[in-house]
Amino acid sequence: MTLTHLNAAGEARMVDVSAKATTARTATAEGFIAVAAPALAAIRAGTAAKGDIIAVARVAGIMAAKRTADLIPLCHPLPISGVDLDLAFEDSGIRATATVRTTHTTGVEMEALTAVSVALLTVYDMAKSMDRAMTIADIRLLAKAGGRSGDWVRGDSPAAGA
Repeated sequence: MTLTHLNAAGEARMVDVSAKATTARTATAEGFIAVAAPALAAIRAGTAAKGDIIAVARVAGIMAAKRTADLIPLCHPLPISGVDLDLAFEDSGIRATATVRTTHTTGVEMEALTAVSVALLTVYDMAKSMDRAMTIADIRLLAKAGGRSGDWVRGDSPAAGA
């Protein structure tokens, strides 16, 4: 097995993707933050002391997708074409779902995962005075499209039934 991020001497390297075809690529990821009922009610009502937590978390996630290469070693900086980030209230917390698009030689899975992670971390940061026991969980890739490896959909994701 060849390790793509190591050179012949076993040193870290950035993979050269210049020979790969430029194609439209998308990736969708999700994650969840469990929030205590009183804090969740305040976030939903927009009455949290720090303001509109959902709006700030959405912008933070979008910004994070654009800066993924600054955070993840050996990740290629990509021209992001678009980011959709949804934060949906559920009975016990908030689910973040991000879809990231580009036309490039490598995919945007890391960008989608980073968008979700930072959006949820932002919810935590802005709501921690109301609930320090919040738990971020289940950050995962749901689907990706484009590129040499083709399309992939997680078997238990909502996209799998489409």
